[in-house]
Amino acid sequence: MKRPRALRRPDFRVADIAQQSVGGFLLAGPFVVTEEVWVLAAGMNWIQAGVTAALVALIGYAALYRADTGRDVDEEPDLVGIPTRFVSLMTVAFGSVLLLALIFDAPETFLVEGGIGDGAVVATTAKAVSLGALFSVVGAATADSVF
Repeated sequence: MKRPRALRRPDFRVADIAQQSVGGFLLAGPFVVTEEVWVLAAGMNWIQAGVTAALVALIGYAALYRADTGRDVDEEPDLVGIPTRFVSLMTVAFGSVLLLALIFDAPETFLVEGGIGDGAVVATTAKAVSLGALFSVVGAATADSVF
């Protein structure tokens, strides 16, 4: 059942990005600096990484538009047919993990010093970002929905 337009949340705003960012960074931090995440990522193949990234998108979409009945995906502003709020959520989920990994120099610490060669560092970092984004998207979507 849809809520009347007057009772729905206002359209997507810049403040929503800030809320998503706080939640995303909050939950991404512990996973970026955990060696087990990087070891797990090193052992993943590209199919597993792709499925993990798809799971991030599924969790994000469900949290924004299925769990929160106050939003209507059809009435959200969109960017090339994709709701702007969802694009922002995915950017925050993956971007916060990548940014923290680079700031903390996690690829160097966990991969290069662990003996993984230069070519595999970028690939393993991408896989680790998809793993961390699983947790980041939960924090980002929750912060967006609660606040």
